[in-house]
Amino acid sequence: MPFAAIVDEERGHVPAREALLDAAMGPARTRKSSEQIRAGRLPAERLAFSALRPDGSLVGTVRLWNVAAGTKDGASVPALLLGPLAVSPESQGTGLGSLLMRCAIAEAARLGHGAIILVGDPEYYARFGFSVDKTGALSMPGPFEPRRLLALELVEGALDGAAGVIAPTGRFVLEEPSEMVLAA
Repeated sequence: MPFAAIVDEERGHVPAREALLDAAMGPARTRKSSEQIRAGRLPAERLAFSALRPDGSLVGTVRLWNVAAGTKDGASVPALLLGPLAVSPESQGTGLGSLLMRCAIAEAARLGHGAIILVGDPEYYARFGFSVDKTGALSMPGPFEPRRLLALELVEGALDGAAGVIAPTGRFVLEEPSEMVLAA
């Protein structure tokens, strides 16, 4: 695997991240159901990562977002939504995507989060423990393939009884000319 350091995402990484996502996923990426959840929100605190080469170029990204995984007994079920995960074309097949995933999962667990949900290829994400076992009663806010709605419990039982539409709960982004301001 070519050397890349996994670091916390910084504001300066944003243009390269967006270019990487466009190259990896195409312009239709912004029309996905997951994007409806992420739109106008900040990633979960300390859960946005960049993979950088020694020259500082960005070759990978993964972010997690605060969501409610439906409800249970009338209360929102807190979880994280992972995505997008992307690796530059020249770094694909090197294990960098797996390294980013393992980093994101480990940090989410260390921070005390109970579960991670994603929409993705079951064959790829099964290696990290993701499955449809806990997502049968959950849905996305737009079109999605139920077989691709996957979850990983970091705390056993975190998604037990969760049902309904996955909804954003994270902080909003307000853009101003020179800085980003958070709104509750």
